Amino acid sequence: MDRALPAVRLRVPTDEDAVTWHRVFAHPDVMEFHGGRPAELSVYEELTARQRRHDAELGFCLWSVLDENGQVVGFTGAQPWEHEWGPTGEIEIGWRLAREHWGKGYVTAAALQTLDRVRAAGLTDVVALVKAANTRSIAVTRRLGMRLAETFTTPVSKAEAHVYRLDL
Repeated sequence: MDRALPAVRLRVPTDEDAVTWHRVFAHPDVMEFHGGRPAELSVYEELTARQRRHDAELGFCLWSVLDENGQVVGFTGAQPWEHEWGPTGEIEIGWRLAREHWGKGYVTAAALQTLDRVRAAGLTDVVALVKAANTRSIAVTRRLGMRLAETFTTPVSKAEAHVYRLDL
């Protein structure tokens, strides 16, 4: 990326962030690679509560991303991959951003902060699980210096997915 990245701030998600995530992620483009339709508010309430636990217990989580005006525009961070498929037992970094903020460098800026924070928490490597058709997220993995480590088919959607790895 050859332009200056925007100033972003990461914070542990609040109860109120669940409502914001529910609203900003309701756009069909945002959900294209996450099941195709918006999740219920209860999904985000559980997700933000789980992230608060991760932060307290692990020192990292999926943090809310705040723009230069202090508005929540998405999340980025890290959490254990707990499914029985894919990179089981690994720490996955991930991101999701409100549609109107795409293409402006927010995810890259926030993901770079995530890498700094997980290094500080003592992690030695992370993975990112990205559907093969998600060219925007694949571009982020490249900007972060990640390398393609594995390709597989997801069990539910039967989509091709990639596991990218980064040694910290």
